[in-house]
Amino acid sequence: MSAVTDAAPVAAPRNPVGQSVRDSLIVAQRNLIRMSRIPEMVIFGLIQPIMFVVLFTYVFGGSMQIGGSTSPTTYKNFLMAGIFAQTVTFATASSGAGIADDMHKGLIDRFRSLPMARGAVLTGRTLADLVQTALTLLVLAVVALLVGWRVGTAGDTNALKVLAAFGLLLLLGYAFTWVGALIGLSVRTPEAATSGGLIWLFPVTFISNAFVDTANMTPWLRHVADWNPFSATVQAARVLFANAPDSASDAWPMQHPVWASLIYSVLIVALFRTLAVRKYRSATA
Repeated sequence: MSAVTDAAPVAAPRNPVGQSVRDSLIVAQRNLIRMSRIPEMVIFGLIQPIMFVVLFTYVFGGSMQIGGSTSPTTYKNFLMAGIFAQTVTFATASSGAGIADDMHKGLIDRFRSLPMARGAVLTGRTLADLVQTALTLLVLAVVALLVGWRVGTAGDTNALKVLAAFGLLLLLGYAFTWVGALIGLSVRTPEAATSGGLIWLFPVTFISNAFVDTANMTPWLRHVADWNPFSATVQAARVLFANAPDSASDAWPMQHPVWASLIYSVLIVALFRTLAVRKYRSATA
């Protein structure tokens, strides 16, 4: 006598990398839809960098000395890479506040109950913030052109180099959003995340070559500014835009800014993504 036993089908093992990518894109789509329904988030995100462009260009432009020149046009072309970099890094504060808000409302706990990759929640959020930052950067570039910014003022450049400059800026912004993610997971309220996200950004962005020539700084402060990851990306953008005056600094990041920018950004992503995902797992365990 024989018996037929119905065996339950065995589910094919999932590819963890593929699942993580799919889950991250779904979370990113969710956040982008949410942003589109709250347009004031995008509008207010545009107002601040536009104000910086106008204020620094027309208020401080005539009193800044760049490469021995006090021409407002020279400073305008020098300034824009710094404004672009500041804009992408200041998105860190909103990223951290958004994650803290999701934690505060219990949304993270709901994600936790779903069969999804743990790191996808944070990756999706940072990807959505990257899209918003790219749109902000596009609008800001148009505003910069309207106030007189031009590429190729200190040498030759081309469209690929200009796109590479914006790519490095976005990579830096993406790297810093992971810092914001870690801050958002480490505090209790969105307000605390916003404050914590801005406190460290001001010294990082202002002790740099973004708004002034580091040659005019005291020696110890100049060394700090020259080795600042933010300064490396600003200098790389200026070189690729062909807006960079001759650098008097012999610091390696200033002599090889493109490579320095890539290395700094990749290291920041690797370090703070690891810390943020670990914090996320412990916070939702």
